[in-house]
Amino acid sequence: MTNHDEAAAVRPLTLAWVSRHLEVGERIVRTEALHGGITAEMWRLTIGTRDGGTRDLVLRSFVDLFYVEHAEDWLNREAGALTLLTGTGVPAPGLVAVDPTAAHCEYPSLLMTHLAGRTVLDDVGLERRVPLLARQLVAIHAVRPAEWPREYVALTTADTVVVPKGADAAAWAAAIDVIRKPAPPYEGRFLHRDFQPGNVLFDVPPSRPAGARITGVVDWAATSWGPADLDVAHCSVNLALLHGPAWGLRFAEAYEEAGGVLAAAPSERLYWRVRDGLASSEEVQLVSQSWREAGRTELTTRAVEERLDAYVTALMDTLG
Repeated sequence: MTNHDEAAAVRPLTLAWVSRHLEVGERIVRTEALHGGITAEMWRLTIGTRDGGTRDLVLRSFVDLFYVEHAEDWLNREAGALTLLTGTGVPAPGLVAVDPTAAHCEYPSLLMTHLAGRTVLDDVGLERRVPLLARQLVAIHAVRPAEWPREYVALTTADTVVVPKGADAAAWAAAIDVIRKPAPPYEGRFLHRDFQPGNVLFDVPPSRPAGARITGVVDWAATSWGPADLDVAHCSVNLALLHGPAWGLRFAEAYEEAGGVLAAAPSERLYWRVRDGLASSEEVQLVSQSWREAGRTELTTRAVEERLDAYVTALMDTLG
């Protein structure tokens, strides 16, 4: 077996656990670290099949102490979501096995099928991808589970917001006042809760970028029940930070054009959009680092902070 990452390797107990969930006559022939994730180690495992071919699986393992403490809940939620989504038409991985308490592996782990495609974080072709993202999110929100997942959790408070240096003080003060108020009533939907370009896989033909299509949606560990506005808000702020504030504002329009329904009152829309925008203030350094590692080297922490400030200011100007 060949390991293609010098810093770490899939641990022996975990490899043995994976092997027990393979078909008779199959074996692990290659491991490759997948980069870009923040909370967990991700590995692509190439499996040698009985007929001499290969197939790929993906292994997620929570190894950082902070994330290990949350792993049981996250992995159980992801396993439940992957099971639920089977046959729905939403292109999610298939669940192979899960060990949420590390009863068999060195660390809490989940094994799933590998989906074709790649994440696309650059600006080229964005005008084509945004409607695809919107239509995919509408399809996710159309899922009607027999049993609702856990209610959404919003950890950001008015006291935890990190106002960027040099930000528009008046706009941020007004935005923070928005989230001091109770959450508005909403009609619940099945939420991905981390739907954004980094968790969507695309097939983009090199000779025909306009032929881009979504091949998969990954990272279902935060699946929740809550307002559609919250998923839209999360994707919007990620688009704003990756591509500029105008694209963050555009996504809500694209979602409605795709048939999605958002809160009717502007004040309610503002609440959810601002809440997720301000939540991003606490994660700018981590998020910008992951984007730079993925090739967007110009997205320094400072550059992303400036885009966040411009986006929050634009929200207050347009909806406030």
